[in-house]
Amino acid sequence: MIETIGISVLWVFLYGYIIIGSIDFGAGFYSFYAKAANKKHTIRAVIDRYLSPVWEVTNVFLVFFMVGLIGFFPDSAFYYGTSLLVPGSVALVLIAIRGSFYAFANYGARESNLYLFLYGITGLFIPASLSTVLTISEGGFIVTEEGKVRLLLGELFVNPYSWIVVLLAVVSVLFISATFLAYYASRAEDKEAFEVMRNFSLVWSGPTILMSFLVFLTLSTHNPDHFQAMLAESWIFALSLLAFVAAVWFLYKRKHLGAAFCFVCLQFAFAFFGYGYTHLPYILYPYITIYENVTSPEMGITLIIAFIAGLFLLVPSLYLLLRLFLFNAEYVRGS
Repeated sequence: MIETIGISVLWVFLYGYIIIGSIDFGAGFYSFYAKAANKKHTIRAVIDRYLSPVWEVTNVFLVFFMVGLIGFFPDSAFYYGTSLLVPGSVALVLIAIRGSFYAFANYGARESNLYLFLYGITGLFIPASLSTVLTISEGGFIVTEEGKVRLLLGELFVNPYSWIVVLLAVVSVLFISATFLAYYASRAEDKEAFEVMRNFSLVWSGPTILMSFLVFLTLSTHNPDHFQAMLAESWIFALSLLAFVAAVWFLYKRKHLGAAFCFVCLQFAFAFFGYGYTHLPYILYPYITIYENVTSPEMGITLIIAFIAGLFLLVPSLYLLLRLFLFNAEYVRGS
């Protein structure tokens, strides 16, 4: 019971990071695009109004997830801590570079071509590097030798499933972010910015669903057990596809844009929780399961209480942030 509640809470935090982080990462890329394509006065204002109050809370979800993963399942520190030394270090460097942009934003970084390039490109490389965690969790990339864990980097780089997951992470970031920013631009009554972001949403919708299908296809040869489990619960992924179709339809018709973004969130919720559910009981195939590697009951209960309390603090804080800034009529319009 403790392990089920624990992994469920962790998955909720990770899903929150995927949605909020994707909007933030994609917005950075589109901000650089606006500068490079000389569309600064079209979409930069909308993007900057979104980023200003939100960037500080983006990584809170990731921190909660990482601390909780090690707390609930201590063996994950041994396996993932060693195997993710290279991709994890890359992600930390990229996050540091991205953070420096925010730190110097008021000192000319927003107008620096170099800073904007780094800011935009890290928005794609961070999710790409972090997605390797999901790839490694499917097994086949880690071996244990004399009590030591070794990551097969060569195998990771040449495996088609690994690259498909990376591409899915990148196009998903661009799709989620564009959909939200299209809705946000419509709230700001900025028709020109809305058309640009709507077009991006429609452009990236195709690659997103294509990469999702290819992940499903390549998983059938990489981890047949997980693939069969996903087939058994295919109705979850069918709901994800229906939510995707609804979101694209609303975007195409230029109406109910808030609902369109909600359907995008549902699309990824069904896919993400369906993926996680069918991956159980493994956290790292075949080394770590939620039943055999869970922490003590006392520690587990303490962590559950702490993390649920964290959710009760974080969710109202996000609501206030949205209410006071993002969906405040005067703020949205830049008044």
